[in-house]
Amino acid sequence: MGTAKDLVVRLIDSRTSHDFVRRHHYSGKTKSNSNIHFGVYFAGRLEGVLQFGPSNDKAKMIGLVSDTKWDEFIELNRMAFSEALPKNSESRALSVCFRILRKHAPHIKWIISFADATQCGDGTIYRASGFVLTAIKKNDALVRLPSGEVIHKIVLHSNPTSPRTELGGKSFYDITGGRYSWGAYLKATGATTLEGFQLRYIYFLDPQARSRLVPPEIPFSEIERAGATMYKGQKA
Repeated sequence: MGTAKDLVVRLIDSRTSHDFVRRHHYSGKTKSNSNIHFGVYFAGRLEGVLQFGPSNDKAKMIGLVSDTKWDEFIELNRMAFSEALPKNSESRALSVCFRILRKHAPHIKWIISFADATQCGDGTIYRASGFVLTAIKKNDALVRLPSGEVIHKIVLHSNPTSPRTELGGKSFYDITGGRYSWGAYLKATGATTLEGFQLRYIYFLDPQARSRLVPPEIPFSEIERAGATMYKGQKA
């Protein structure tokens, strides 16, 4: 049968990574700015992918840990795993990725990631892997279009001049007059906001950087207290 100790984690090319994520991630989408791709192999087959890269909102995120230089943090953009992996594979894969990053990218001090407790889960894997919880936010950024597609606000804010299919070929700025008006987008598309929460986690590759964390660490018990508990797309 094999255990999580039998996993092989190694760097893979972006095409292989993106193809796997499209098939196995609940969103069906990749992050185009991911530039570090790890493949998780079990019994010789690719059964998991972890994608890392710069945050879309990097200028805002960098201030979460004081005195962080521009290249000293990255985001865990995507994690996708097949059902073929044994128990504890996710935390094992993360541990190996962190070990590789410490060795080959020692300038990276911390990693940020977000748990989507609106559609997927509240971050069980993060908590088991030593991440610190730094925010529990009620969702106002994920919406579902009439077509069924789910869009995150950051996609529009990062590419405000790009033509959008749901806007009939117009850009976000075209329908907002060059402003970051989320309400104008909702009105133009007929999209509805999804109910739920987003949780922000940080992992410190350099333990000393933890002392520079600006927001307070939030006890994991606050997740249930806030009503943000979710596992595999189901509210608890």
